[in-house]
Amino acid sequence: MKTTKMDERFFNSTRGRIVTMLRGAACTVEELARSLELTDNAVRAHLATLERDGMVKQKGVRRGFRKPHYTYTLSHEAEALFPKAYDVLLNQLLAVLKARVPRKRLDEILREVGRSLAALQAPGGKREGIESRAKKAVQALAQLGGKASAEREGDEWFIRSESCPLAAAVSEHPEVCGLAEALVAQIIGSSVREQCDREGRPKCRFAIGTRDDV
Repeated sequence: MKTTKMDERFFNSTRGRIVTMLRGAACTVEELARSLELTDNAVRAHLATLERDGMVKQKGVRRGFRKPHYTYTLSHEAEALFPKAYDVLLNQLLAVLKARVPRKRLDEILREVGRSLAALQAPGGKREGIESRAKKAVQALAQLGGKASAEREGDEWFIRSESCPLAAAVSEHPEVCGLAEALVAQIIGSSVREQCDREGRPKCRFAIGTRDDV
């Protein structure tokens, strides 16, 4: 997969090189300094910044000749920086399904996947207010990689996200939005209308109905 120019600049920087080295194995300051041809203090300064940003953490201690040495490793958040094959696999899977399965059946399958993902969330109920249920849907989208928010406009509620969690697939396969719509509708327990903007960088928008008919 291609990385963005921002990713390329980061990985070419000293901190990016440290992150890449720590992905392979936990390292001490001395090991990083030797590989990068830097002083120990310079490496510690970079590690302090990476720790502050939540990308690196101390893992343990190794015995040294004179004193113990702390080892560092990547955080779970830092792993997200590295390219994954998921987007390529999803796009290829959808392409094959579209060639073999009627459009209506594909839509049903995608919506079934959305509902099954909703079932993995913490159980709620229609006794909860619409705002509480909308927030649960926002959390579910966040777990998929989106950054959504629930907003009220008059008597209506909307869920919006400037960062579509399925953006890589939506550009080529817009029907994937039906998966997210079914996910949101299942969690909220009301009718939901997908109104996503698929021009350029995809943006999610779901209008929440007032009828509990899901």
